[in-house]
Amino acid sequence: MEDLSNPTVQNQPQGNGSPAGQTLGIAALITAIITFVMAVIPCIGIIAIIPGIIAIVLAGVGLSQAARENAPRGVLVAGLIIGIIASLIAFSQIFVVGKITEKADRWPKEFHNIMNEVQKDVLKDLEDANINIKVQNGDEKVEITTNIDKKDREQTLEDLEKGNEPAKDSLVQKK
Repeated sequence: MEDLSNPTVQNQPQGNGSPAGQTLGIAALITAIITFVMAVIPCIGIIAIIPGIIAIVLAGVGLSQAARENAPRGVLVAGLIIGIIASLIAFSQIFVVGKITEKADRWPKEFHNIMNEVQKDVLKDLEDANINIKVQNGDEKVEITTNIDKKDREQTLEDLEKGNEPAKDSLVQKK
């Protein structure tokens, strides 16, 4: 028969309740959580491998201490599982960075092509642009408005620089 006169015997948790490994378990859990947060951040996640390994080692040592003294292991197991998952996530970022660097050798060529296209577009827009030049000296005012091809514009500007009257077909107006 059981002795029901001592209620503390029935309500005791399994194990002797010693704190063996619990400090390491808390440290492992905190380190594992920090590792997990770091691991999911792109570019920083690679460095999360280091605290992940630390969390796994802390949890492992704590589990061995808890096993020797039959202490609770819940926090230690949680720290170990989160540490392993976070380390795997951080480790997977190495493969992502590897794939990016494989394609990086094509980037300069693609960037060069893009820059050439942009340069051509800008030059084309500048060549097709309308030019408005106003020169005023007292009551005299010369205004050049043109949207004709580049050679005619250059000729008109050269005529004006030399002090000659521009060609009649250009859009120079003297007021």
